[in-house]
Amino acid sequence: MTSTTTSRYVTRQPEILSGEPIIANTRTPVRAIVENWRLGIRPEEIPLHLPHLTLAQVFDALSFYLDNQAEINEFIERNHVPNELVHPAIKARLNQK
Repeated sequence: MTSTTTSRYVTRQPEILSGEPIIANTRTPVRAIVENWRLGIRPEEIPLHLPHLTLAQVFDALSFYLDNQAEINEFIERNHVPNELVHPAIKARLNQK
């Protein structure tokens, strides 16, 4: 397994998500953390939603994002679920926030 470390907790492994930046030793992409943050979830609360992550991993992922916004935004856009495919219960929950 070949990996490239890009920061303390962010790495890339060609065989996981085609080399998209992930948290080391997980399959969690940086974009997942960024998307939670963009929904208004404070960094300190993200481990409550992704309990396998530490706060240090979350902050490192956000730092990585701030240095690589164009790349991560492209991954977010590429993985965007069209509105018509989102389950109504999920839409209702998101509209409550």
